[in-house]
Amino acid sequence: MDNQKNGYRLPRLIAEIGCNHKGDMETAKELIKTAAIYCKADAVKFQKRCNRELLTPEQYNMPHPNPINSYGKTYGEHREFLEFSADQHKELKECCESYHIDYSTSVWDLTSAKEISALQPKWIKIPSACNNYYDMIGYLCDHFGGEIHVSLGMTDYGEEEQLIRFLENRGRLKDVVIYSCTSGYPVPFSDVCLLEITRLREKYGGIVKEIGFSGHHLGIAVDIAAYTLGASIFERHYTLDRTWKGTDHAASLEPEGVRKLKRNLMAAYEALHYKQEEILPIEREQRDKLKYRKN
Repeated sequence: MDNQKNGYRLPRLIAEIGCNHKGDMETAKELIKTAAIYCKADAVKFQKRCNRELLTPEQYNMPHPNPINSYGKTYGEHREFLEFSADQHKELKECCESYHIDYSTSVWDLTSAKEISALQPKWIKIPSACNNYYDMIGYLCDHFGGEIHVSLGMTDYGEEEQLIRFLENRGRLKDVVIYSCTSGYPVPFSDVCLLEITRLREKYGGIVKEIGFSGHHLGIAVDIAAYTLGASIFERHYTLDRTWKGTDHAASLEPEGVRKLKRNLMAAYEALHYKQEEILPIEREQRDKLKYRKN
């Protein structure tokens, strides 16, 4: 979608479910339904990991660093509990289609990239943690025809430039969305660094498809500022209840927050243009009634 008005694209909002489904398919489907019907989000996003591939044996067998949020005796058991199979992701994609909302997933390893690309979603996300995993990125460049979205959290400028040149050499920049992102949960406003959007737009806006904003802050105010700076795709963590067990719920928006953010983004889209006439029709009656006239 490339609807533009005065240089501003129609904003799209991704409600990132991630692992906030707590490993339960019915909860995942309820999150999809709520995002589509109540929140009016444009997409939902999950996560896909092959934990034995992604984690070292030591990481897999270590205790969860925050046991109160763990769904298993070890970190590996915790991650496995929250993981959906490729067939379950196919079912979730079909659920999204039934509610007319886009499905997507971030992939953390090569096996997951292969499994999700086989489902042919409109786009696949590469998280900040994996934007230097070139075997996986190269596979997606060569075997996935949809958009490739990439977050740039915890990434220095040299790594960022290397990534862009890799995607350019593979002929994929026309399909790439890069996200300004600060990797923290939650992120204080002083670390959101919104002007990074301006930097990315000035440096890469002419060669990538779009600039996105992946926010882990509280509230929804700065997302509107991000839109005015040139971001057009917005990704926010989303849950049905911020008090649920898990590490991401506290830094997530509940349905009312997602709904209000979508409303506010659309209001900004409607408002961001110049006057078509020096005195607008809506002003004429007030001008005739209120404007000072010299006797």
